[in-house]
Amino acid sequence: MTPEAHKHLSARDPVMRLLIKEHGLCELVPETRRSPFQSLVQAVAHQQLNGTAANTILARFRKLFPGRKFPRPEDLTGVTDEQIRACGFSWAKIKSIRDIAEKTLAGVVPSPREITKLSDDEIVLRLTQVRGVGRWTVEMLLIFQLGRHDVLPVDDFGVRTGFRHAYKKRGLPTPKELLKFGEVWRPHRTTASWYLWSAADAMKKKK
Repeated sequence: MTPEAHKHLSARDPVMRLLIKEHGLCELVPETRRSPFQSLVQAVAHQQLNGTAANTILARFRKLFPGRKFPRPEDLTGVTDEQIRACGFSWAKIKSIRDIAEKTLAGVVPSPREITKLSDDEIVLRLTQVRGVGRWTVEMLLIFQLGRHDVLPVDDFGVRTGFRHAYKKRGLPTPKELLKFGEVWRPHRTTASWYLWSAADAMKKKK
């Protein structure tokens, strides 16, 4: 994400140095204009679905709120669960979306301005109080919305797969093993994660 990140990773880890040469500079650009509410709703939509299916459901969902690019939490009071269900959301996801809206209005889910002032750990603590939102979902928000520099999603399958491939391991690392190894990448673990995702994608293309 920064020249400092590439320099640090290259100096500390020879495998990362090779990945940087192979995949070029990190192209991760966070989408800072999304609110935490929108990010969480979109994350819930993507859970257990491929991107195309999730985006189709989200497009139908947005059509329930004419005149808005994305609804506000208070807008959800104007639609029924059945209307949301018709978009393709499961009943469990509808409960999650309702809880995201309620906790946003209650201040548990911070505003766009407030969230920038919170630490990564504070954000994880706040957002994992929401139904259906686990640590991985919050880590995706930290990376792709807030652009935080030192996030290592050790439960992410792509990150673990990329590590196994790049470091020539026989099996996937456990989250604990990956967390320990990742200390060498601090404070640029987000950039390291991007290279592990790139390594995983490259392995898929070779098959």
